[in-house]
Amino acid sequence: MSASSPAFPDVSSADFDTLERMAMACTRCRLSDSRTHVVFGVGDRSADVMLVGEAPGFHEDREGIPFVGAAGKLLTTLLEEVGLSRSAVYIANVLKCRPPGNRDPLDDEVEACKDYLFRQIELVDPLVIGTLGNFATRLILARSVGISRLRGQVFPYKGRAVVIPTYHPAALLRGTSPAKLEEARADMRLIAETLAERRLAVAAAGSSSGADGDRAGAEESASQLELF
Repeated sequence: MSASSPAFPDVSSADFDTLERMAMACTRCRLSDSRTHVVFGVGDRSADVMLVGEAPGFHEDREGIPFVGAAGKLLTTLLEEVGLSRSAVYIANVLKCRPPGNRDPLDDEVEACKDYLFRQIELVDPLVIGTLGNFATRLILARSVGISRLRGQVFPYKGRAVVIPTYHPAALLRGTSPAKLEEARADMRLIAETLAERRLAVAAAGSSSGADGDRAGAEESASQLELF
């Protein structure tokens, strides 16, 4: 999934700074003609939680930072309610440039931009990926099912990560019923709970490896002593 399209420069071995420079100069699709800023990503580049949205909006295009408008404020609130801060997660979008009028991303735009996102995921190497809305969820999970049927579930992803889909904050602000907001809150709790579980599992695996190493070292030392 992360392999670059033959038509575009290869990003598969780029480090974070190089990847960002490539994105900033990108002209892979028509959106480069109308953007004000490339919105690459923001947050902790080694975060255990990565959130993936759809595309920059008006305010994001002006500032070059994802989720800074009303949807961003709601996202910050939802994170803080479960004990997560924006500075402790990494946030990116499927598209790095704003579609005119905030229209939906087109298929060829997603195709042109997806390599950047997949490489970001590889570099961050999170434990939990929260996909915000349909476009991010469909791309990451390679499923065409709508977000309302996928949200609130944990899906395996390659490497050590899992994916938890939820609603896009902007959708929650467009006259959505209070029940949808409560579902989004439940999804954020699931993200926090899954994060805690996976951190414990990683720590336990590390302890087990250390103990195995200690045992192997002790056995080697005992074998050497038997020579004397």
